[in-house]
Amino acid sequence: MEAKNISQYKLLKSGIDNKTLDSLKKNKNITVNTLGKLCEILDCTPNDIIEFK
Repeated sequence: MEAKNISQYKLLKSGIDNKTLDSLKKNKNITVNTLGKLCEILDCTPNDIIEFK
């Protein structure tokens, strides 16, 4: 987000809700639909956002 100059406010305006933002901050689970929205907003791939351990 920082590298692309995208704020939490822009995510909210783009359809990502507060509950989802909170989940992301706490490294909790998100839906594939949310992951898709984030990729569209950030113009990236899922591999840029998530890491499997």
